[in-house]
Amino acid sequence: MRKALIATALLAATGFAHASWWNEAWTERAKITLNTSAQGLETKEASGGIAVAVRLHSGNFDFTAAKEDGSDLRVVAADDKTPLKFSVERFDGINELAVLWVQVPSVLPGTDKNVFYVYGGNAKAAAETGEAFDPATVAAFHFTEGAADASGALKPAAPVAIEANGLLAGAAKLDGKPIVYALSDKAIADAGKQLTLSMWIKLDDVSKAGLLDWGGLNLRVQDGKLVARGEGKTELAGGAIGAAHWTHVALRLGSNKATLFVGGAQVAQGDMGTPALEGNLRLGDGARGLLDEVEIASTLRSADWIAVSAGAQGAESRLVASQRENKDSAGGEGGEGGGYMGILIKSLTPDAKAVIAILLIMFVIAAWVMVSKSVLVGRADKSNRSFLERFRAADDNLLKLGGNDNPHPDSPLFRLYEAGVRELAKRKVGEAGSAPLSGASIDAVKAAVDADFVRENNKLNSKMVLLTIAISGGPFLGLLGTVVGVMITFAAIAAAGDVNVNAIAPGIAAALLATVAGLAVAIPALFGYNYLAARIKNVSSDMQIFVDEFITRVAEIYGAR
Repeated sequence: MRKALIATALLAATGFAHASWWNEAWTERAKITLNTSAQGLETKEASGGIAVAVRLHSGNFDFTAAKEDGSDLRVVAADDKTPLKFSVERFDGINELAVLWVQVPSVLPGTDKNVFYVYGGNAKAAAETGEAFDPATVAAFHFTEGAADASGALKPAAPVAIEANGLLAGAAKLDGKPIVYALSDKAIADAGKQLTLSMWIKLDDVSKAGLLDWGGLNLRVQDGKLVARGEGKTELAGGAIGAAHWTHVALRLGSNKATLFVGGAQVAQGDMGTPALEGNLRLGDGARGLLDEVEIASTLRSADWIAVSAGAQGAESRLVASQRENKDSAGGEGGEGGGYMGILIKSLTPDAKAVIAILLIMFVIAAWVMVSKSVLVGRADKSNRSFLERFRAADDNLLKLGGNDNPHPDSPLFRLYEAGVRELAKRKVGEAGSAPLSGASIDAVKAAVDADFVRENNKLNSKMVLLTIAISGGPFLGLLGTVVGVMITFAAIAAAGDVNVNAIAPGIAAALLATVAGLAVAIPALFGYNYLAARIKNVSSDMQIFVDEFITRVAEIYGAR
């Protein structure tokens, strides 16, 4: 207990610390996070000595940098100093898949700061491995390269068929015949008859299947439920187990109490003594399907311990998160670097940052212009169509389409119409006894409407110049940032005397980010400008046609004959 508290305090103290690189001889690492908060697999108590299964793949680890047999792998705690015990169940460099078992000293509850690192990428490293399971573990069966337990001491009485693609790696094929081990119960008896056992099953039929028989202890699936029988043939049942998918089941037995777990959650508890466990351990008697990760411990694991253990092994759990890192991307708090983008941002020179900031402002302005102008043109086009229907349907009431309620507030055509009506009103057109319009008067009205047409056209094209500035100026600003950034990078390299590609590449790549930012401003602005220009041209053409149509109808109705 004292060791667990010390480990807990150590993890709490180092979980938030700045993570340096454990050893410069290793070039790659995977950051493994056990999230016990509400966003992951929530726990309430600290759990110690858990063997965590770590899946490595091309997404979180660079297999090309590691040795072919994975012998350069190392596992280090969150402080990036303390080596952790681990064992390799599988390492396939060709298919870029690996499974490691890591003994984590403590997993704190309610936090996403449970972190450790898997290092690789050292061709000169010698193989180093250890026991990933704590001393309380009596046996652990992975079924990857046979049916022996993890220590290699326990072997089955007869050969066992192995399925290559099991839960983590290999799994035992169950064909109704039991897998038999000669296993002593001395460790269980010495621990005060305390026992915790767990396994993963994928059964073809859940109506009746034996899982474990060991002396007077029996664990089976009956009618889709987990059933345990102990001392005095006392039985306990609970949980729901479906066919054809992986399910974690566990039994905790001791102090005359038995607890069943399915999927890492407690499903039943009752009185039950621990029976004598002499004789052979039999697994899968009468079951058909797959069996994997059988673990037997001479202690009472806590409910949170079992939940974390199941969550670390299951493929669908939210407990384990992994992230690939290398020396260039591992800087910052907690070793988080943000991948390639993190490298670029970190390597930006001050001038490039200033250029990108200006470009960001230009992008915001261009986006605002495109959105606001698109809304304006859309409303104008819709309102124009509505007004034209009224205008073309009007006869003698041609000059009375407006009224006091302004029925077409967004229509440029309506505003041109109102300009023409105002000019005609000055000449008493349409009133009783008014004289017909002369040719000069019609020309004067047309000139007034044409003036409003120019103003409306300017209103439609206002702020479009901001898009042209973004289109032409964005790439040049970005290019300026790139050129200056490259100059500064080469100057810094010359001053430092370091000319290797690792020193040059980040600075050059970061400098090019300014050009990318300039293009990111210009390209959307270019598409937006062409789209808006075409729509504005259509509206402008409609206004020009309307002016001619309006003046023609006025001349027909009110002109001199």
